[in-house]
Amino acid sequence: MSHDTSHPLPVPDRHSSGVGVGVGPAAPSTPAVPVRWGITLPLAGVPLREHQPIVTGLAAAGYTDVWTAEGGGLDAFTPLAVTAAWAPQLRLASAIVPVHTRGPAVIAQTAATLADLTSGGLVLGIGSSVAAHVTDINGIEFTEPFKRTRDVLRFLTRVFDGGVVSGTFDTFAVRGFALRDAPRIRPKVILGALRPRMLRLGFAEGDGAVTNMLFARDVPTVLGAVGPQPAGKELVVKVFVCPVEDPVLARRLTRPFLAWILNQEPYHAFHEWLGNGDLLAASYQRYLAGDAAGAERELPDEVVDGLFVHGTPEECRRRIAEYVQPGVTAIQLYLQAPRLGTFGGPRSRALAGAPGALAGASDALAAPGAAGISVADEALALLHTLRS
Repeated sequence: MSHDTSHPLPVPDRHSSGVGVGVGPAAPSTPAVPVRWGITLPLAGVPLREHQPIVTGLAAAGYTDVWTAEGGGLDAFTPLAVTAAWAPQLRLASAIVPVHTRGPAVIAQTAATLADLTSGGLVLGIGSSVAAHVTDINGIEFTEPFKRTRDVLRFLTRVFDGGVVSGTFDTFAVRGFALRDAPRIRPKVILGALRPRMLRLGFAEGDGAVTNMLFARDVPTVLGAVGPQPAGKELVVKVFVCPVEDPVLARRLTRPFLAWILNQEPYHAFHEWLGNGDLLAASYQRYLAGDAAGAERELPDEVVDGLFVHGTPEECRRRIAEYVQPGVTAIQLYLQAPRLGTFGGPRSRALAGAPGALAGASDALAAPGAAGISVADEALALLHTLRS
């Protein structure tokens, strides 16, 4: 998400008289608004081309947003484009688009095109990503991550405000770029942010931030770094969920990813700042020594259980609700499970309590196993339970 290597500094707010956003009480400055709920698509194990019945059922399941991520899998924009075609009332959102792997004008053009396809609005989440995604798989030098993110943010906000951008930024130069046709609804630009400086930049010069890979108890620390939130700014929390009842299986499914991401430098520094460094120290030392298997073994169950919500759908719902705190504007869920047919145990229980529209037959995604219940029906019933 973000890579913040320097100490927090106040950043002037482009929407104010230039007063920096300082550390303050973790409370929004405006009355509470309903929290938005989003799901990261595509769902694991379901091809993107087969997501239409899932996407068209999301609103009935209580979801307002579709989010994407970009690393070693699908790109961030194509799933949002098909979502706009299938359900244009949903808000489209990315968390995140790496700022090194596309030129700033290409990011602006792609976002403007997407924004014109939907009536639900677009939240363009950008960030530095990590070297493993920028350099290892794209062959692009991972340099000046904070400055590059800041420069792309400044470029995008000027462009989306209708300006012509010419000039030299710290990390690139642009000569005379403007959008030919501005989107009907101006995209929001938020930053993938893990520590104070990037969080403050997102709120001071952008439309907010999205953070992830944290315990529910850590949310107040993030809110405290943000300070009072102006109206219309976003603080999105991405919550990782593995709706598997067996804790041993859930840990086996999620531990490899956690051992990898938590030992990437930005995330290690994030948890050091949050005060969780002691929990991760043994795993980090193994990782630095080149012992990936040892890094997995040394990751405590407490960390796995806290950072990747697991259990029955009802247990997961209760755990997810702990992240819904004053100042959080949206929850972005990321699901991982062996396959849709095993989410939460028996399908009859997964479908219990779902609204009628979700329990109806769907021919497009016939799942093996229980007759008459499709993968789409099951996924939507699960999502309804997690959201309720």
